[in-house]
Amino acid sequence: MKTALRIALVAALLTGALSAVAPVTAASDAAGPPRYVALGDSYAAAPLVPPPDPADPMCLRSLSGYPHIAAEALGAHLTDVTCSAATTDHLSTSQYPGTAPQYDALTPAADIVSITIGGNDADVFGEALDCVNILPPPHGTSCAEENTAGGTDRVRARIDAWAPVFGTALDEITRRAPNAEVFVVGYGNYLRTDGCHPAQPFWKQDANYIQGVVDHLGAVLRRTAEEHGATFVDTYTPGIGHDICAAPADRYIEGLVPTRPAAPLHPNAAGARVIGDALATAVRGTGTALPEAS
Repeated sequence: MKTALRIALVAALLTGALSAVAPVTAASDAAGPPRYVALGDSYAAAPLVPPPDPADPMCLRSLSGYPHIAAEALGAHLTDVTCSAATTDHLSTSQYPGTAPQYDALTPAADIVSITIGGNDADVFGEALDCVNILPPPHGTSCAEENTAGGTDRVRARIDAWAPVFGTALDEITRRAPNAEVFVVGYGNYLRTDGCHPAQPFWKQDANYIQGVVDHLGAVLRRTAEEHGATFVDTYTPGIGHDICAAPADRYIEGLVPTRPAAPLHPNAAGARVIGDALATAVRGTGTALPEAS
């Protein structure tokens, strides 16, 4: 996921080659629905999942991404500024002409803020594309071996170096939206142990390496969230058995050649719904004031 375009090109090449929900907390007053602001990258934006959001076509944002699912479940008023290919820099700077910095959506009136970010900062999914091997070993190169040559995992090192940047971002979110509960939504379950080559063209060691890197990013997101007063939302556990190796009808994340409308290596509509439900459950768990159930 260096860019959504790069993933789409790889997918095109490969095509020819191969809740339990807690009770709702009553609102403390009649001031109206809670105000929810969604920040983040394409994991939140759900590119190519219909229907598209016409408000900002460059961001490839869906009206069925997890922020919309959570907002509906919570009875919240949503401002969704997630954008495909976003990095932490795009929280404070414009990503495209006419696209405002994502921080601009934050105000003291916000009650809930969610964010998924970091995959592009560390180029985690761009690295995943470099792990593709259509043929079995030894007809290719192991990305796991390349990235750990010399005893240092260079992708994990990038994630670790980025962690303080994310901490600063969480502090800025709190400064701009001091009354909001902040939720860090993690990246999910992409590949099961040993993968499923050749159905998904990653060798065993590389499938394990890719998921290990995603898990490391998730651990950094969780730790940083806890250090900065935010709540981490686990999306790995709900995705067990629903990774890109699952039967097409059971996948929450699409493979390199999607079988349902979604960008490769991104949540499809079913995945977005599960993530949105997990976020809504997490919001309820913090005691955030919500409207009376009708």
